[in-house]
Amino acid sequence: MQNEPLAFRMRPRTIDEVVGQQDVIGPHTALYKMIQNGHIPSMLLYGEPGIGKTSIAHAIAGTSKLPFIALNATTSGKKDVEDVVKESRMTGKVLLFLDEIHRFNKLQQDALLPHVESGAIVLIGATTENPFHDVNPAIRSRCGEIKQLKRLTHDDIVNLLNTALTDPKRGLGNLKIRISPAQVERIADGTNGDARKALTMLESIIIASDEIDDTFIVEDQMVEQMIKRVGVFGDKKGSHFFNLLSALQKSVRGSDVNAAMYYLAHLLENGDLTAVTRRLLVMAYEDIGLANPEVGGHVLAACQAADRLGLPEARIPLAQAVAEMCLSEKSNSAYRAIDAAISAINKGETGDIPMHLRDTHYAGSAELGHGGYRYPHDTPLGSFGGWVDQDYLPKEVRKAEYYKPVIAGAEKKYAGIYEKLKSFRKNKK
Repeated sequence: MQNEPLAFRMRPRTIDEVVGQQDVIGPHTALYKMIQNGHIPSMLLYGEPGIGKTSIAHAIAGTSKLPFIALNATTSGKKDVEDVVKESRMTGKVLLFLDEIHRFNKLQQDALLPHVESGAIVLIGATTENPFHDVNPAIRSRCGEIKQLKRLTHDDIVNLLNTALTDPKRGLGNLKIRISPAQVERIADGTNGDARKALTMLESIIIASDEIDDTFIVEDQMVEQMIKRVGVFGDKKGSHFFNLLSALQKSVRGSDVNAAMYYLAHLLENGDLTAVTRRLLVMAYEDIGLANPEVGGHVLAACQAADRLGLPEARIPLAQAVAEMCLSEKSNSAYRAIDAAISAINKGETGDIPMHLRDTHYAGSAELGHGGYRYPHDTPLGSFGGWVDQDYLPKEVRKAEYYKPVIAGAEKKYAGIYEKLKSFRKNKK
């Protein structure tokens, strides 16, 4: 075994060796053609860990033959940046790869940005966070390309693993290894599109396997143990975590139980119950709403049970809540109504509270003109309860209508009542 990790040794040396990301840097892309023609633009590479950001930077450096400097924004100081600037003055141009670029501070920016703007430094920044949220505008404005990388496909990972197994110089091709195609496929399945984890897992499996007659014998049991140990679900509170929350809500809203369970499983493997239960409660009222008002109580109970149980048992009530929301009738009418009212108020569509609705629980209120309110409970209306025809909105916005019912589930009944009461008011005006 060599001293450098397999994942490090197998980094692509040129852009033609990049595995996956063909939509970003494949031979048909503008970026590939620019690099081949000697023009390297400053760029931001955004995506989850292990999908090729660092590898692409090294491949671009290998293709361009530019002096290459790699820094990490979490550990680099102003002096490191000044050293890059000095290097650019000596060589004419350098390629700087800056990992975790969203952590770049102002002093580092001030030292570096003019040289990026002049072209003396080609900046390739990598981040796991959404650059439009977490990367400073000054950096973004100087990066002509912002590329979102995708998780590698199963076939991409299989090809990478097979290359590592057969490459005698950089990979494991100089070793005798008995590993089946099915085991390679399982490793690819178990690393969830993360190339670094896949190569690290492959190397760990080989090292941990029994060596018989100079041959490493890979057993299925060892593969499964390593998959469980490594974990494949990403970091808490990063952009990927919030993308999972978003995907869960949109899958529930779209009534896809299987997709919702998939994203719920990922979220629970991250272990952040608080974030998951908070999102589920919002969904119960935002997306199910008046179509099935009982769901709100059911989801609250499931979330409380999950908090008391803790993981892994918490998955049981939460799965039930998610399944119920997926299969329930849905309405966002109440949510849209409050947003419409807030928007109208912010636009200045307001007026004075009618006098008959103002507080009368103090001496002198009558002198201010308060009063005249009619108590609806004193006027029964069929089986509805009580209702009287009086204005509640300010006269300036009397015709405003924020609520628009959705004809679904229990809200069909509420919609009928709403329209009936509107007709009573029209008939009496």
